[in-house]
Amino acid sequence: MRFFLPATLLAFSASLLAQETPGKRLTLEDTNRGGISFRGTTPAWKWAPDGEHLIEGRGEKARWVNPETFEQLAEAPDGQSAGKAASNEELVKAFAGLEGIDDEHAKKIVRGESSRSDDDATHVYLHDGELFVWEKGRGARWLETEGEVELPDLSPDKTRVGYVVANNLYVQDLATGRMRALTNDGGVNVFNGKLDWVYQEEIYGRYDFKAFWWSPDGEDIAFLRLDEADVDIFTVVDHIEKDTFRSLSELTKYPKAGDTNPIVAIGVADVENGAIHWVDMRRYKDVEPLVVRVGWTPDSSKVVYMVQDRIQTWLDLNLYDRARQNTRTLIQETSDSWTYRLPEPHWLEDGTFLWQSDRTGYRHVYHYLPSGELVGAVTKGDWQITGIDWVDEERGLMAFSGTKDGAINRNTYLIGLDGDNLTRITQGTGQHSVSFNGSKTLALDTWSSRNQPPLVRLVDLSGKVVRELGHTDLPKMEEYATSTWELAEIEARDGYRLDVAVLKPTDFDPRKSYPVWLSTYSGPNAPTIRNRWSPSTWNQFLAQNGVIVLNCNVRSASGKGLHATSTCYKRLGIQELKDLQDAVRWLTSNSWADEERVGITGYSYGGFMTAFALTHTQDFRLGVAGGGVYDWGMYDSIYTERYMSTPKRNEEGYAETSVIDAVENLSGHLVMTHGTKDDNVHVQNAIQLAYALQKAGKDFEMMLYPESRHGIRDADQRKFDRRLTWRAIQEHLLTETTTAP
Repeated sequence: MRFFLPATLLAFSASLLAQETPGKRLTLEDTNRGGISFRGTTPAWKWAPDGEHLIEGRGEKARWVNPETFEQLAEAPDGQSAGKAASNEELVKAFAGLEGIDDEHAKKIVRGESSRSDDDATHVYLHDGELFVWEKGRGARWLETEGEVELPDLSPDKTRVGYVVANNLYVQDLATGRMRALTNDGGVNVFNGKLDWVYQEEIYGRYDFKAFWWSPDGEDIAFLRLDEADVDIFTVVDHIEKDTFRSLSELTKYPKAGDTNPIVAIGVADVENGAIHWVDMRRYKDVEPLVVRVGWTPDSSKVVYMVQDRIQTWLDLNLYDRARQNTRTLIQETSDSWTYRLPEPHWLEDGTFLWQSDRTGYRHVYHYLPSGELVGAVTKGDWQITGIDWVDEERGLMAFSGTKDGAINRNTYLIGLDGDNLTRITQGTGQHSVSFNGSKTLALDTWSSRNQPPLVRLVDLSGKVVRELGHTDLPKMEEYATSTWELAEIEARDGYRLDVAVLKPTDFDPRKSYPVWLSTYSGPNAPTIRNRWSPSTWNQFLAQNGVIVLNCNVRSASGKGLHATSTCYKRLGIQELKDLQDAVRWLTSNSWADEERVGITGYSYGGFMTAFALTHTQDFRLGVAGGGVYDWGMYDSIYTERYMSTPKRNEEGYAETSVIDAVENLSGHLVMTHGTKDDNVHVQNAIQLAYALQKAGKDFEMMLYPESRHGIRDADQRKFDRRLTWRAIQEHLLTETTTAP
């Protein structure tokens, strides 16, 4: 039965006659990395180290500017530098002076991972497992260690460096070189001060494996200990081994949904004597706890840590007193769906703190007493904050970014700590990125929208534009025929308002009928549409070749708060697909958008949505699915169970959301791509789906990318994948456009 959206939906205006757009046409090769760029160069402005002056430009061309008169200073005030404490050239020269290190080696050291003091006077560098130190006034030297070093982190007082060797936590004195192993039980299954795969991927942030935190006074280190002895192993195979033609195996502890997770503990180590006190976690033993954040109070007296149950329905904010060795729970956040890992408290000088919470279905800021008693809400409403910029206790003000003026926009606001006098600082619809001067009286505002390249302004706290500082130049884009994005809000079948964006063909003619290409991600709280500059030459290439590009923020990926995001709870893909269908049907209610020639594509969660759409609707002629999860039982425990609970507790939900179980219903042409070394969404997903499709007698295409992990990084393979996608669009969507009757 065909579904028709109400005629009251917003419609795009279409010209009565075809529009001839002058300019060059992009080639497919132009859309690849290293081809034509529509990104441009945004004018370089930043606040100087003194917090009062501005710096324009980069490197040696940087110049200091008075923000009141905009006159250039003859030299930096008080001997300050516009750059680092030492230039890269000076650092390279310093390290090249060490025995056995030539210029090339020194360059690699300086380009490597580093930890630096706030005043930039002390640098610790990691290169090939070795530590190097540069100190202003003392120069460069090599630190002797007991093995291959990982994750170096300089202490706040600049006297020590912490790091991990062989999964044990060490500290080393910079002045004397004396080192101390704080733990000694690290190994294959035990990680001290270092995260395992699932903790870094799903909790602390991809590629952030560091799991130790200095106290502000530099006397203690809080760290995590992860025991993976009972975590199942997954094997990733490298088939490209050219010397022996033997496959190489990577064995990773990877808990899938329902599997055993790492056992976590929190240690607090005295770096002077090496004594470790362990936080008592016994009250959490029955909920298979996750420790999702660790930090310190400003006075170093307490460790701040957050604990969640395995399926993340609640979160405890705890304080561990390092002197009394006991814990107090200040706040417990709960939810009918899941509870997010929340930011650390923002501590105020009087001991009170600001706390961010999703308790109303929208993220807002709340003021608490040290005891955990609520003082009141600082922000409120049917919108949410996206971050706190600063708090001025003397003036009783907080600056923050948020979505009060549209979920796809980002603006910066001021509000009193009592919740009164909300003021918007940034002006203009779109996304604003703001940085403030030291006295918090002026701000640099970089502003863009879908069709407006970034421009930089100087503004005051009332929102007044003090000075326009420059626009992004796009000389290449001016040479080419391009289309502009059209943004709208539409109603879904239940009346919910969805944000959509449409890029029409460059020479759009409303008398013709064009195919539609829907690009999506649609994962929880991960919007596809943000109202910021869109430099994609690929989208413009499609528009030049007669394809309508469609984006839609489904409600669970709308940026409109947990109340909207949680509509996907325990049923990933189901509500999202309804919203995507409604966006397509709204667009194809216009005669110039062909409902019979609609394609969909996405990667990762978008790959899942693409394959799910082709097996759960008949609305799509083509789907190009990359790196997708095709049964949530195959993905990792922490991400999956946050949204789906465990397979035992939600057996029906896992069955309803499986692409593999629905292969008999495949409609349209599926092109499936995957990296063979994907250690995140394993290639097992593609192979399992391919096997099910073969057994069901369904035609499809599959392309594997050797050596690629979760995303195609190799330039040649990216070009190949772009050709593959374009060929599929040509074959299945780009039949000759026809004139509407």
